[in-house]
Amino acid sequence: MKIYDNPARASWPALLQRPAKDLTSLRASVGEIMQSVKEGGDEKLREFTARYDKVDLTGLAVDAATIAAAGAQLTEELRHAIQTAKSNIERFHLSQQTKVAEIETMPGVNCWRETRGIDKVGLYVPGGTAPLFSTVLMLAVPAHIAGCEEVVLCSPPNRETGEIHPAVLYAAGLCGVTKVFRIGGAQAIAAMAYGTESVPAVYKLFGPGNAYVTVAKQLAQLDGLAIDMPAGPSEVLVGADAGAKVEWIAADLLAQAEHGADSQVVLVVAGMEQAQAVKAEVERQLADLPRKKMAGASIANSLIVVLAEAQDQLDCINAYAPEHLILSMADARSFAAGIRNAGSVFLGYYTPESVGDYASGTNHTLPTYGYARNYSGVSLDSFVTKITFQELTKDGLRQLGPAVEVMAEAEELRGHARAVTLRLKDLT
Repeated sequence: MKIYDNPARASWPALLQRPAKDLTSLRASVGEIMQSVKEGGDEKLREFTARYDKVDLTGLAVDAATIAAAGAQLTEELRHAIQTAKSNIERFHLSQQTKVAEIETMPGVNCWRETRGIDKVGLYVPGGTAPLFSTVLMLAVPAHIAGCEEVVLCSPPNRETGEIHPAVLYAAGLCGVTKVFRIGGAQAIAAMAYGTESVPAVYKLFGPGNAYVTVAKQLAQLDGLAIDMPAGPSEVLVGADAGAKVEWIAADLLAQAEHGADSQVVLVVAGMEQAQAVKAEVERQLADLPRKKMAGASIANSLIVVLAEAQDQLDCINAYAPEHLILSMADARSFAAGIRNAGSVFLGYYTPESVGDYASGTNHTLPTYGYARNYSGVSLDSFVTKITFQELTKDGLRQLGPAVEVMAEAEELRGHARAVTLRLKDLT
């Protein structure tokens, strides 16, 4: 990790730039996969699974019996941990439900808004470097609360067994997923975007993935399908005061770095001595990390920024707009009051980012690559549409109608005005 000592503000944009990853070169090859699945359906899905995952599938769908039996392959400890996480995620997302509030904007004019679950949603759960069963919880729990009628899940099969990891299947069964398919990569996104003989087409896609999945979601969006948010490599920024333990800071940085070689971690501190101590501790802890090769590549693209003034630290963090922000500070809440751009914030010495990844209750599907400036993380709102309603009484139309007539005439939309005028005429 390179240390930057009180860099000038003019250098921040270049300094805080994420590692560039040009995905344009993938668009042609991913586009071909998408089109092939669109035209060839299940046959192409089997072909691509054999080619990329080295698995010859007879059936794409995972049957109910296999899902029901998945829990028996897990330890009781893991089942309990998944259940605890589900309970917390459920409780937090249930709190996001809103009551219908009917507002009388003027006498006889009543307006309100109601939510409806999106009928069909598709969840992509990666399985390449690790079985991300936590992603199932983060996506399927709010989908179930929202009332989505069909929840389709795709995840790549294991090369040795030809099956999806039992923890992913157990979580899917626990959270009410309606259909599960052994499909990964861009072909899974294509299947859910366009539909095949086996896989139903959905209205909105959710979930992280590699560069191929990211490009596939972008192309599906161009075809009119909604997606959760733009995606990039995972990242964390740690803002630490002098009281933060060096070992804990290093562990937090490496926890994110082990996600992938293209992940980025950033540390913002007030003093050079602390920066150097953390850098040394990161190298020490990295040595015995099982995924040290991947984490090491991430650390090579990461940095420590030394800024003596608290306001500079705050401005630097907002400029970076991190996916995950850990404020390892004694008075983290006060500092956090100035945070405007972040996906999810972890306050104080005892709140590692790992708790949000798994089980605190907040959602870990968050905007990356600076998109926290204009996107929110996945929530219950992500799985619903909100429909407005209005109802006028006779008196309401008498009161409001004339204003509408005047405005419509001024915009030279005579038909709009007439729809009101005829009603007012009959009322008199």
